Amino acid sequence: MSKVSIAISTVSLVLVAILFLQLIDYQQELAALNSQITTLESKVESLRRDLQEARAEISSIENSQPAQVAVVTVQYNVTRVYELVKDSVVEIRTLYRFGESVGSGFVYDPLGHVVTNNHVVEGGLEYYVYFIDGSAYKAELVGRDPDTDLAVLKIVTGDENRLFKPLRLGNSSTLRIGEQIIVIGNPFELTGSVTTGIVSQKGRLLPSSRGYLIPGIIQIDAAVNPGNSGGPILNMRGEVVGIATAIESPTGQFAGIGYAVSSNVVRRIVPALIEKGAYSHSYLGISGREIDALVARALGLGVKKGLLVESVVPNGPADRAGIRGGSRNLVVAGREYRVGGDVIVAINGTAITSMDDLLTYMVERTSPGDTVLLTILRGGETLNVAVALGVRP
Repeated sequence: MSKVSIAISTVSLVLVAILFLQLIDYQQELAALNSQITTLESKVESLRRDLQEARAEISSIENSQPAQVAVVTVQYNVTRVYELVKDSVVEIRTLYRFGESVGSGFVYDPLGHVVTNNHVVEGGLEYYVYFIDGSAYKAELVGRDPDTDLAVLKIVTGDENRLFKPLRLGNSSTLRIGEQIIVIGNPFELTGSVTTGIVSQKGRLLPSSRGYLIPGIIQIDAAVNPGNSGGPILNMRGEVVGIATAIESPTGQFAGIGYAVSSNVVRRIVPALIEKGAYSHSYLGISGREIDALVARALGLGVKKGLLVESVVPNGPADRAGIRGGSRNLVVAGREYRVGGDVIVAINGTAITSMDDLLTYMVERTSPGDTVLLTILRGGETLNVAVALGVRP
């Protein structure tokens, strides 16, 4: 073999070796790329599953919960609230056979119905309504309810097309203890006077002129004096949350505690007064008393609070349903209780811890003829008793 042939063969072997080595490198790189692709595919699949799960969770949430709409509530200062409502707050003069009295009220609807206290108009012969801008009208008594101390007048204008500016009723159940409120009225005939304060407490009871208890009373510390009766209690959005109705005072003048009928009671009673002139209250026919943990422990009850039924009106709705009153006296912490009767802890599933709870529920949610389910504690048992409500005598 010639030297040339040997050289060519050597070069060929070298080239083949180089190509073989490059092929091996390419195969390794391809293997590495395939591994990376496999890893990426695995990650993509994992992400796809996560996305599907997220979409399923979002769909579940959307289907199980209603859409929540953000509500922006405007809060005003005292001056702004007064400017918004001043044209709708009125002075009411009631004429009697001998003399007159002054109270307050507010426009309820564009037709000129005015809401005030029953004790502002009770026994009156003539009624006159005065606005802060100097307008004055005669009014007629449309209806009244002594048991919630509410009444409605209708302004007489002689102009059927005249519309008045009503105030908006708020939801008194959303009031918070310590929340700022505004009172506008006519104390001592000082027209359009404004006082401010806070909600001192809710759920007070106040006796009406007939002796029945008015539930859901709001306690306030804003100055309330003779002439304020019937005037609006407003929140800082300019909504009526109550009606000034009484004060706690040994002197007859304001001593730091005022009472207001809640707007939720107004919302329930006033439409009936406008339509029918009166309101028929549901009637259970019991007298009762709130008990505390000490009394509950003495009676062996498994609750800390409840409404102890001390007596039942004979042949009343509760009596006919089998509700039991007390049979003996028990003194706890220096206070005497008539015990041995049922303890009411709920009405239609709503918890009851006091007479105010029960009466508020009945005024706001029931009518005569309705059947309610009372949950009671009796002899160590919890019972549900259906009671057909009557009409308050």
